[in-house]
Amino acid sequence: MVPKSSKRPKVAVLGAGLIGRMLTLSLVDEYEVSLFDKDKGDAKQSAAFLAAAMLAPLAESADCDIEIMQMGEQALTLWPEFINKLDASVFFQQAGSLIVAFDQDSAALQQFQNRLKGTGFESLSANQIQALEPELNSRFHKGLYLPNEAQLDNRQLLEAMAQTIYRHDVAWHKNVHVNIVNEDVFVNQKPLVGFDFIIDCRGMGLKEDLPQKQAQFRGVRGEVVRVYAPDVRLHRPIRLMHPRYPIYIAPKENHQFVIGATQLESEDERRPTVRSALELLSACFSVHSGFAEAEILSIDSGLRPAFMDNHPKIYQTKNRFVINGLFRHGYLLAPVIVEECIKQIKKSQQKTEPFDNDKVLTFLPGLVTQENPYLNFD
Repeated sequence: MVPKSSKRPKVAVLGAGLIGRMLTLSLVDEYEVSLFDKDKGDAKQSAAFLAAAMLAPLAESADCDIEIMQMGEQALTLWPEFINKLDASVFFQQAGSLIVAFDQDSAALQQFQNRLKGTGFESLSANQIQALEPELNSRFHKGLYLPNEAQLDNRQLLEAMAQTIYRHDVAWHKNVHVNIVNEDVFVNQKPLVGFDFIIDCRGMGLKEDLPQKQAQFRGVRGEVVRVYAPDVRLHRPIRLMHPRYPIYIAPKENHQFVIGATQLESEDERRPTVRSALELLSACFSVHSGFAEAEILSIDSGLRPAFMDNHPKIYQTKNRFVINGLFRHGYLLAPVIVEECIKQIKKSQQKTEPFDNDKVLTFLPGLVTQENPYLNFD
């Protein structure tokens, strides 16, 4: 247990998903941290709980700006150090990823390759694909191998972070409701006071505090199937080009696999549809026939928070920060986002003059504005 110190600045972290937990652990040695959580501590309502947690900056670059790819490459170097500080082990693997397509979708594979913003990939023949993944369907004649990419087990990570947080001097307030009214923060309808800094990491929880006219912040639907497939051995994440959307299969420990779609542009909060479930399950079976006898552990859906430009942002309003808009890049970018937020907190501590006007702290060129985060997300 870290001894209490009244001299440490007090920080309230709103939201106990991926960013909230990482930020809490990254602050706890120098700050007195309180964590406010809408869940009961299991993170099941967060986007982080459903994710496949692939750390694939080059693969993601096919559909994002090069700066996102570069941030992801930086984050890849930070993940092992962070995981090693946790009280429980977390599956982390850096064996690259494999992109494949059936012959009828070979044009989609070529288009995907053309959109990649880096050169760290290899084009593979059928024999080379089989050498990397001997159990894959032999009908894959072309593929791409991205050797530097990685993945981790998101649920192991969330649990390991929780265990480590419990060991530290953190007041973890669970099953609470946070909302913003006229720039004031309320927890269970009571004003949140007495903190030097408040950091809002609520993801989609932020949306209810935005005026109805603001459409710049949205949820992007993801659908995920988890299976136990003892007859399947894959050594790295597989992405399958698909007519509707790219589908991924991410192997975890003990023959568990996460199968999902990259994204669905929808804020539909229903459970997964029959159409999507059939597409995901048939896709994984087409990749490896061993999935036919797999046990379905769960079929889930959820929304990932995103701005219209799909770029992450850190907003500062006096002593309050908002971290949001990680889109489908939560695990890819989390260490870099947390590191930058802490840097900005320390800068604020060093200032002797009053806080600046509202501002956006950003990693991408051309995105800096002077807008209040609860009024405009341009």
